Parts: sequence; structure tokens; C-alpha cells
Amino acid sequence: MPDDDFLRSTLRDQWHLVPSEMTALPPTVMSRGWEFSAGGETYVTRLADLGLRQSVEAGLAVAAHLRGHRIDAGEPVRTLSGALTVATPHGVLAVLRRLPGRRLDGRDPVDQQWWGERLGAVHRCLQHFRHAGLRPWQLLEADAAHLDAEPWLRETVTAAVSAATRLAVTDRLSYGVLHGDPSPEIFVLDASTGRSGLLFCGASGTGPLVYDVAAAVAYAGGPEHAGELLDGYLAAGPVGADEMDAALPVLLRLRWAVQAVRAARFGCPVALGAAREALGSMPG
Repeated sequence: MPDDDFLRSTLRDQWHLVPSEMTALPPTVMSRGWEFSAGGETYVTRLADLGLRQSVEAGLAVAAHLRGHRIDAGEPVRTLSGALTVATPHGVLAVLRRLPGRRLDGRDPVDQQWWGERLGAVHRCLQHFRHAGLRPWQLLEADAAHLDAEPWLRETVTAAVSAATRLAVTDRLSYGVLHGDPSPEIFVLDASTGRSGLLFCGASGTGPLVYDVAAAVAYAGGPEHAGELLDGYLAAGPVGADEMDAALPVLLRLRWAVQAVRAARFGCPVALGAAREALGSMPG
């Protein structure tokens, strides 16, 4: 992880921004983030793996597209040389202007409604969006070496991948642009205006839209705690209730398998234990 000095020097040299304070944001699956003030404005900077640079830049293009369609999203800030991102020894760095408002609380029923509604609105707005950097959806590789980290892991991942494959073959799924990691902290609500939006569009790709919903449901604590989130999404998004009922359990299991694989790959025993517990609590 980069330290504050590294982040400050990179922001100064590449964006001519001198932070007066810097606060780490809650970690997400795809990236790490910090919020900072500079020159009287507030910004968000996010760091992702270097291999995701094209996808991060696709996410920044998504933000610009959303803003052009009256959906609030963090405005990308280009570097002094006009680039959208900077490659560093720690990963690829991007900067956006922070939207006003507080981050949503994923366990609050009212905030869940905002959360689901905004995710649905984003999916609907991006139905015809195209960008060369959008990664096609790919299932996990069940033969990866790091799946030997735990005796249960390979079998569990294989089962999740097989179920998702059957779903994709036998059911007609709605595909589109995915956020990839729609945690509640990514979304904000400005109480003074009643407007909500998202701080950052993630390392975007394409895939079944319910996979994004499954990621959000995992953050909410599971389907039994995500009723308002799902209601908000179904009211605003392009996916119908029948598809949601059929696809959500399968893609939620896949999402937790993805979490488990990442935890094993990067040696995070706490995250691996949480993924195992979630997978073990699911029916089927």
C-alpha cells in the first residue's frame, strides 16, 4: 500500500493538487480510495491494479456519460498532461471531484432504497454505452493454483462456476455495463437537494446486470437484509422480478466465490473466512 507521502507527491506532480488532509475510504474489492481537500475543493482518488488501467479509464468514461444524462457521478480530473490516469509502482491512480453529500449506510432501509434506485438508474442509462476498455465478463478459472490455499476452496469455486454457467446457458439474462463493486459507500445522498449519485464508477466491464445486484446484496448482508435495496433496484432498473428471482441466488454464490478467490490469491485470511461463512450459509 502507498503511504501518504507517495500519494501527496503523485497528486502534486501529476495533477498539481496539494492535499490539506487525506482520509482513507473503506476498502472495496477492486480498488482502494482516499478522500482529500485541495484548493477549496474535495476530491476522491482511487488506486487499482495496473492491469485494470483500461477498465478504470472505461469507468471514467462511464462517469462522463452518466453526467451527460443527468445522473450525478464524480467528475474525472485529468492530469497536467491531459491523461485520465497515472501508472505508479503501486497501481493505476485516478482522481475525481467528489459529489456533495453523505455516503449511504447499507444497513439503513431508506438508504437501501436510494442505493438500489441509483444502481438501477445507472444500469438503465448505460444500456447502449460502448467503450473499448470495457472488459467482457469472465467466469473464474477453477484450475488456478491459488485455489489450493484451503481444502474446501476449489470444490466450492467449481460448484459456483458450474451453476453460473448453467444459468447463462439456460436462462435469458440481461447484459450490460457493470459497476463491478457497487458498495454503499460508493453512493452519496445530498440531503440539501435530495439528489443522489455515485462517487466512482469502478473498473467497469460488461456482464449480467444481476451480478452487480448480487455484489450489492452481499454488501447489504445477504438477501434477508436487502429487501429495500432490491425494491429500489426493481423500480428503476432494466431487470424484471422473474429474472431477479432466478439469477440472484446463483450470482450471489458466484460473487462470494470471487471474494474467496481474491482473498486466497492475496493472502487475506479474514476475508477468506468471511467468504467461506457466507458460502456455507447459502441454500443448495
